[in-house]
Amino acid sequence: MVVAGHDGGATAQPQSTAPERSASRLPVLVIGTLGVVYGDIGTSPIYAFREALHASTAEGQAASRADVLGVLSLIIWALTVIVTIKYVVFVLRADNKGEGGTLSLMALAAASLPKRSAAILVIGICGASLFFGDAIITPAISVLSAVEGMKVVTPRFEPFVVPITVTILAVLFAVQRFGTGSIGSIFGPVMGLWFLVLAISGLYHIADDPEVLLAVSPYYAVAYLIGQPEVAFLTMGAVFLAVTGAGALYVDLGHFGRKPIVLTWLAAVFPALLLNYFGQGAFVLAHGGTPQDPFFEMQPAWALLPVVLSATAATVIASQAVITGAFSLARQAVQLNLLPRFVILHTSETQSGQIYMPRVNLLLALGVIMLVVGFGESSELASAYGISVTGEMLMTTILLFVVMRHCWHWSLAGALGLAALFGTIDATFFLANAAKIEEGGWVSIVVAALMGLIMWTWIRGTRLLFEKTRKNEIPLDFLIDSLSKKPPTLVPGTAVFLTSDPQSTPTALLHSLKHYKVLHEQNVVLSVATVKEPKVPESERATLEPVNDLFMRVKLNFGYMEQPNVPKAMAICRKKGWKFDIMTTSFFLSRRSLKPSVGSGMPLWQDRLFIRLARSAADATGYFQIPTGRVVEIGTQVVI
Repeated sequence: MVVAGHDGGATAQPQSTAPERSASRLPVLVIGTLGVVYGDIGTSPIYAFREALHASTAEGQAASRADVLGVLSLIIWALTVIVTIKYVVFVLRADNKGEGGTLSLMALAAASLPKRSAAILVIGICGASLFFGDAIITPAISVLSAVEGMKVVTPRFEPFVVPITVTILAVLFAVQRFGTGSIGSIFGPVMGLWFLVLAISGLYHIADDPEVLLAVSPYYAVAYLIGQPEVAFLTMGAVFLAVTGAGALYVDLGHFGRKPIVLTWLAAVFPALLLNYFGQGAFVLAHGGTPQDPFFEMQPAWALLPVVLSATAATVIASQAVITGAFSLARQAVQLNLLPRFVILHTSETQSGQIYMPRVNLLLALGVIMLVVGFGESSELASAYGISVTGEMLMTTILLFVVMRHCWHWSLAGALGLAALFGTIDATFFLANAAKIEEGGWVSIVVAALMGLIMWTWIRGTRLLFEKTRKNEIPLDFLIDSLSKKPPTLVPGTAVFLTSDPQSTPTALLHSLKHYKVLHEQNVVLSVATVKEPKVPESERATLEPVNDLFMRVKLNFGYMEQPNVPKAMAICRKKGWKFDIMTTSFFLSRRSLKPSVGSGMPLWQDRLFIRLARSAADATGYFQIPTGRVVEIGTQVVI
């Protein structure tokens, strides 16, 4: 099995690939990237420089000039190497037919290296699990850090920070069921205004100490690392906060295309971030290294409240993108049989990418609110942030090496050299963040471990269940031969039997013959497959294989970024010669009741977990969008 999917989110509908886009749409796409792609990394100046300075100095001490320039240089070069060079120059070129994301990259890697598909699957599970950890922490730290700006307005506001943050987050998750289309149109302009605020406030304060511009030289970063390696190592974990959200550039490749993402980064986002970080550094230097929250403290009194409000709006947008990304990733994991079928509701009549998953939304909301209440301050949450993102970036580097070597056919030295450079940087940041496990980093590990366990249990359980049921099933060809020699009574209409194994007799067909002792005039054994491609063209959607006058096999193919719609796909079969009337067609599904067994091949606790996951799965009728009035379900009991 090959895993493929989406690590981050967007509210826009996937568009055609970049070469097909007209130049007239470029401004619209650029505005869209501001709100969707750069929401997370665009809010990092609120807390990244602050946390890095706090990590570099002892409590109660002022930051020295060397500390400020060193930390600032590390942030600048982290943005340059990780975002500009790694993602913009290289990773964005590794598209899977226009689609991006760690799991899409995995599809490319698996296709080019099929002998290592099991190892690639493990990497995919790790990447997906780490993303869910990021999806819980990002809304918590982003919104909390923005609301904390009110403490700068007036210290009396401090007791209300957590309640207001929880209220904002509760409303944010509550409105997910209405869809993001209605609010998505204002995301870009709001974030455009936010980046303008970043650039202007930073540019204004650079004049406080123009020598801060010297931090553009890597000398200060290297000197800082060599001068105090132990402190610098811990500081690296906080420095990484400046590049969280970099993965969104690749995740949303299919939504906007490479050109708008690259242009927006180089022309707007990157300059705005640099100006703001330089401005914060100059402000701290001009005030003797004492500011505790430079982003808000450097704002003039008249602008402080508007900046706090705009920061809150920007962090809500950043959170929205991550939440939507969690929905997308969960849907793709479901379609690739990494997770049970969850209820998926479409919130737009025109954009299939806009979905709402009630169960995923509830779990995310509970996790995010628990983090805010449990940690109470964004500084405390900063320790929990980073492990999941750095781990996900490390997975991307490993898969990029496979793609460079086997898809792009680079030499071993070239691919290994570049992967080693990126991998060393990723691993350094990962270890720096891992040093904060006791301070809160355990949150990312626990969430990722739980998600990894759930996905691995589901994969293992479904595989064992398939093997067990296949042993007890009758080959379809054998049954068809038997029925041709002694045909049962035929009744008018078409019967469609859904199955995951078209070579074996569907359980529903066996039970139908056993209990009703009749057969329809036309019987279709239907299997639905998720392929390695993001989308399947209509010409490849359906494959028909007539067996005899009574039976036919039909296989429907869907991409890993598509929602299966069986009736719509069946309509395509009319063009290939399958004549049927939906009003005289009955769909037969088997519903299994699972019982745990000591000899199942899994530990008993994992058996019970798999059964609980199976019971939580959404109804197949709704998942495949089959008309409920045309469905017949037949129950069976299976001991696993």
